[in-house]
Amino acid sequence: MAFIQRAVKVPPNSASLEEARHRVFDFFRQACRSIPSVMEIYNLDDVVTPAQLRSSISQQIRKNKGVSDPKVIDMLLFNGMEELNNITEHAKQRHHIIGQYVVGHKGLVQDLDSKDQGSSEFLKKFYTSNY
Repeated sequence: MAFIQRAVKVPPNSASLEEARHRVFDFFRQACRSIPSVMEIYNLDDVVTPAQLRSSISQQIRKNKGVSDPKVIDMLLFNGMEELNNITEHAKQRHHIIGQYVVGHKGLVQDLDSKDQGSSEFLKKFYTSNY
């Protein structure tokens, strides 16, 4: 099965911080417009709402709000466009999307208090280090 990959176009560098800022807003709009197709491709209706995905996208963008160099912003935008292209071209699997954008980087919310912590010191250290 041949996979034809569309090349991500590299835009010219932003001339100013204001131009880079406008490109970030354009990317956010483009990502939000692709949410319905992503929901359909990965069958995410039972896991997440479009509003939650939109919030996750904005959180990913706001993570780099302190960056003020237009070249760095352009690089981050290129990485974001590449990621969006991979997602919309179905180059990722469903559990990748759920793990990255639905559950997030914090991991699953687990109830540590209900777990039997064991009586040995080794198990107590193990549970605290891995959970």
